[in-house]
Amino acid sequence: MTRTPEVFGPTVDDHTWCVHYATELDIIAIRFACCDRYYPCHLCHSETAVHPAQQWPREKFDQPAILCGNCWTELTITVYKATDECPECAAPFNPRCAAHSDLYFAGQ
Repeated sequence: MTRTPEVFGPTVDDHTWCVHYATELDIIAIRFACCDRYYPCHLCHSETAVHPAQQWPREKFDQPAILCGNCWTELTITVYKATDECPECAAPFNPRCAAHSDLYFAGQ
């Protein structure tokens, strides 16, 4: 049986929406490199973690670190950055997440 990853922070539903970002396109959670925990956004991590966030280094972009909040498929950073929708369920992702990409991923 596959275990569903837990999403931390102030989520508001089962699609990983949070109190900060809750449009129909805001359906991913990011596994933070610093703590190996999924959070919906950088603000959720900042408000609930007791340590500063760390970026994923480029050499680890092949690690599963993105969680689709629609089908709960885990994606590598490389796969996530190459698409605007989930390759498993075709749920659209928010392309504006790129505005915060440098908070999560090194080498932007």
